[in-house]
Amino acid sequence: MKILIVDDEPVMRLAMKRLLSKIEDVELVGSFQSAAGVLDFVRDGDVDLAFLDIQLGADDGLALARGLRSVRADLDIVFTTSHADYAIEAYDVYPLDYMVKPISRKRLEQTIARAAGRRGASIDRAGDPAPNRLTIRGLGCFEAASLQAGAVKWMSKKSTELFAYLLVHRGRSVAKVRILEDIFPGMPLKNAETYLHTAVYQLRKALSQHGLKDMVQSAQEQYGLDLEHADVDFIQFEQGVERLSQIDAASEAAAIELERQFTGGLFENKSFEWATAERERLAILYDAFAKRLASWLLEGQRYREAVQIARRIVSGNEYEEESNLLLLELFGAIGDRQSFHSHYERYTHLLHQELGLQPSEKFRRLYERYIEA
Repeated sequence: MKILIVDDEPVMRLAMKRLLSKIEDVELVGSFQSAAGVLDFVRDGDVDLAFLDIQLGADDGLALARGLRSVRADLDIVFTTSHADYAIEAYDVYPLDYMVKPISRKRLEQTIARAAGRRGASIDRAGDPAPNRLTIRGLGCFEAASLQAGAVKWMSKKSTELFAYLLVHRGRSVAKVRILEDIFPGMPLKNAETYLHTAVYQLRKALSQHGLKDMVQSAQEQYGLDLEHADVDFIQFEQGVERLSQIDAASEAAAIELERQFTGGLFENKSFEWATAERERLAILYDAFAKRLASWLLEGQRYREAVQIARRIVSGNEYEEESNLLLLELFGAIGDRQSFHSHYERYTHLLHQELGLQPSEKFRRLYERYIEA
């Protein structure tokens, strides 16, 4: 695999070179400290995977990534940065991965193996190019794109909503009458049927630009999506949680990466009423998983990482005691007395002001234990 590095930090470029030199079947073909010359190098050369720093001094790593996408659509891009704040914006260009520095050899090997696997799957057994793959993000947003054709250009709000609706059913067929009730509520039946047929036509036309017109399937008054050539983030997240039924030293890195992939609620920027139950179910799934991970990190005295996760859980449900208890315990464990007191007071005030309740005995005992220590 031929790899390119673009990073304005000499130490980082050197560290990456040393790590890559220890990985088999990898060749570093280019190393740049700025965006200058990178587009021409990729246009004229053979590059499979590019590691890009988002902050490139005076240059914009995201802009460079978009330029690389236009030059070579099949190039895998991995963002590297010292700041996690850019993660959501970075995914607008559909990178293969996002890595926060410093980068370990194990983490690097995992990413390269993933890139190699994708390239191996791009050619089928007969040697012909495989169908396009659609990358779909439903966590924290709703976006779909393919490497070959870019973002899906939706033709109407209802065709967009229909696609999201069928996605939630994960390849299972849905009866037309149920679709009409959920997506066109209160509309006369004949009008609703006409709108549905139009939305299906528009959806197929939008997907045909990506070679995936047949992704929308219909038979016997039922509709569904064939997800064989689609990567859906919320489906992958749920599958990942199922695989990680137990978090231990061997699965810890995978669990941390999986938690990072949950970037927000399902279709967070869309007001799909029919998605409420599924949105809540996924939120509960995330909370349970994130609590297990944060508790594991707490036991391993990796307090800072655990605090970040616990903060995310609490931000999703400010009233839930278990997650607030976990965060309070973490503040006590790291000796952050200011955050400890502040969190206790804030949670106590919130319960009293909004619900007319007092913290539980367990919550008060934890507070007193650290106060007296």
